[in-house]
Amino acid sequence: MTDSLPAQLVRTQRFTLGVPQQFTVVLDGAAVVFLRSRKGDDPLVCLWALELESGTERLLADPAELSARMGAAEGDAAPVREERPLGQGAGIESYSACPTTGLAAFALAGGLWTVDVAGGRPRRLITQQPVAGPLLDPAGQRIAYVSGGALWVVEADGTGDRLVAASGNTNVEFGGGQDTGSFLLDSLRGYWWAPDGGRLLVARVDSSAVPVWYIADPAEPGKAPRTMRYPAAGTANAEVTLWIVGTSGSPTPVAWDRRNAEYLVAAGWDAHGPYAAVQTRDQRTVQFLGIDAATGDTAVLHEQTDECWVQLVPGLPARTASGALVGHADRDGTRHLTVAGATVTPPGLQLREILGIDGEKVLFTASDEPTQTHLWAYQPGQGSQQLSAEPGVHSGVSLGGTLVHVARGTDRPGGRVTVRRDGRPAVGVASFAEPPVLDLHATSLVLGPRSLRAVLYLPSWHQPGTGRLPVLADPYGGPAAQRVTAELGPWSLLSQWFAEQGFAVLAADGSGTPGRGPGWEREVYGDVYGPVLDDQVTAIQQAARLHPDLDLGRVGIRGWSFGGYLAAAAVLHRPDVFHAAVAGAGVADQRLYHAHWRERFLGHPDEFPERYDACSLIPAAAKLRRPLLLIHGLTDDNVHPANTLRLSAALLAASRPHEVLLLPGTGHGAIGAAGTENLLWHQVRFLQRHLHAKHPAGNAKAGPLGTTR
Repeated sequence: MTDSLPAQLVRTQRFTLGVPQQFTVVLDGAAVVFLRSRKGDDPLVCLWALELESGTERLLADPAELSARMGAAEGDAAPVREERPLGQGAGIESYSACPTTGLAAFALAGGLWTVDVAGGRPRRLITQQPVAGPLLDPAGQRIAYVSGGALWVVEADGTGDRLVAASGNTNVEFGGGQDTGSFLLDSLRGYWWAPDGGRLLVARVDSSAVPVWYIADPAEPGKAPRTMRYPAAGTANAEVTLWIVGTSGSPTPVAWDRRNAEYLVAAGWDAHGPYAAVQTRDQRTVQFLGIDAATGDTAVLHEQTDECWVQLVPGLPARTASGALVGHADRDGTRHLTVAGATVTPPGLQLREILGIDGEKVLFTASDEPTQTHLWAYQPGQGSQQLSAEPGVHSGVSLGGTLVHVARGTDRPGGRVTVRRDGRPAVGVASFAEPPVLDLHATSLVLGPRSLRAVLYLPSWHQPGTGRLPVLADPYGGPAAQRVTAELGPWSLLSQWFAEQGFAVLAADGSGTPGRGPGWEREVYGDVYGPVLDDQVTAIQQAARLHPDLDLGRVGIRGWSFGGYLAAAAVLHRPDVFHAAVAGAGVADQRLYHAHWRERFLGHPDEFPERYDACSLIPAAAKLRRPLLLIHGLTDDNVHPANTLRLSAALLAASRPHEVLLLPGTGHGAIGAAGTENLLWHQVRFLQRHLHAKHPAGNAKAGPLGTTR
């Protein structure tokens, strides 16, 4: 039997296995370190080095071999395979490498390991366990790591393991380690080395005031519910403070006005000293603070305000080697890159992310067409220059004259990685990602007066003019992510798979989605679904004008997370357009979601209760007139299952028929977990039944290209 796409999504962890990632340029540009598993279906992620002169790869650390070594040392020769949450590979999840010395440090099976990129076998250090987030100092002499909510430091040779920051309170952690609302850095690694390796800037997170929520799995009645601290909208956030600690000695607190700026959104330590970025609860003000390393006193170096919210751009704020502040400015419909307060990117080029700063050079990504993201570099005297050319979604890492260029296009999952150096041949980094078992039959569209970007997926077996197809809207639709990009992602393959079952599938990015400028993003301020839903309706109607085979009398919508919320909202508020919906893991009660994210768009619920009522689904339950399938994982700790359970209860109280599918032992990322194939087929049968979709093979389970099995 030919592998199906759902089965392949599970086996390849959504096509992430075998793809090289997390690159570091080391040894003055002589080598590049990265993570990758050996095959496209091997979950054991290994540490590799690419020697640029020879173009050869070397395996630095193999988790299977190292686990066997650990087992043999403990009297058990069987290798250990670690269990990992959905979406993460086993083995080495992250590492830290010193660009100058080439020493790399990583955690495996709770232990701390080092390996010399230039040669030598991995060595396990004797440290506190379990180890998380090891971070080498800039000189490669010391390693900081978190264990049990405390921060430890050990010398790179394995000596001198010592505790540098700890608390006896189980609700207090040093170095981050959990998302409790006020600590919002992308990596959640809350410690940063001074350039000389003598001190660290450390985040202390006290979650005592954050409400306790419970995650229970009724399918396991013998297991106690899991507790977690969840800062829902309008409730208390964690208290996050910063401390300067030496590798021995007393810590120094960092002082800023936490009562007015409770969110820590960025921090670091460069040649000009430690720094932080803090944000007010209403998110309309962000301050960049310089920190006195001796006293902990702070000074406001820059302040940014916005009447809706100040957008947090990944990688900002930062400083160049000369001390010039790197930031962004939203002006006249464009998110610009700024250096020392001056705009350095042209109108219409939307800044996406700062990837790194090397001396005075700023490496960043930006878009002049929302479906594409290109790699750019700014240098004084040269201005901003585009480094990527082919259509796609580009990223990279740069140090000295070495650029690791990641180009994700529509030809293969995970894209292609090329290392470029001035005056030398380019060197590729091999990807072992599996090719998908089905091909895309997709047409890119620009729809309506707002030029909505969309993709229409049609069945491979459908011939134009031979019959009309029910329409299935397949959006995410929210402000966090796009579905319409010039890359081959698992979401596009899944849309094609649904198309093969007898639908014309339309994915459209509308109001609030990234890449179209600050004004577009802020259209959802105060109303997170209205403008988004309006754009989905426009996209469907305009696509049908261009493609007469689309039947507007049979329109469904499916989605997950924000997409699930949008799907349920569609049949509740626009039953004239949408005739059936599959809503997975959606936020039905806006007060039951994360404070920082939800308050960004709706404000504080005590100040704007009407916004929360208008955007919640539960008050609208009595409006349901269309078939609705609700799906939720019972161990979802992102969108709590209470959202779906409360909506179902409201629908039942209003005598509105609906279906509910609860998934035991499943978190927020259900697609890719065990049971994915049957979960997707359940959705297909629901949509086929209510939209009267027909497939050439009848009602049998159909393979990805329309063949029965």
